[in-house]
Amino acid sequence: MNNYIAYCGLNCETCEARIATANNDDELREKVAKEWSELNKVTITPEMINCTGCRIEGAKTPFCESLCPIRKCAKEKNYETCGKCGDLMRCEKIKMIIDNNKEALNNFKKC
Repeated sequence: MNNYIAYCGLNCETCEARIATANNDDELREKVAKEWSELNKVTITPEMINCTGCRIEGAKTPFCESLCPIRKCAKEKNYETCGKCGDLMRCEKIKMIIDNNKEALNNFKKC
């Protein structure tokens, strides 16, 4: 089982927020905060870029910790990932991820 596969199927191991956290890389935190702020049209500070992985104990970005509807749903249903859910292909919460990232669907097989 790969614990770095997030509830949504994305690979946290390749996430720059996790990499910045693992390497305590403040320069990467600044880069990610700038990119994510522009992408999401919200203010994200370098201090918010701390995450050990979606399903791994430890730090989480504010979005992953308490705002992500996918993570909330999977945890409420006590699923390791959304790949265990019978509604996966009909789910509106995860639709944006699996429609835009085919690797996410394949990652469910690694869990």
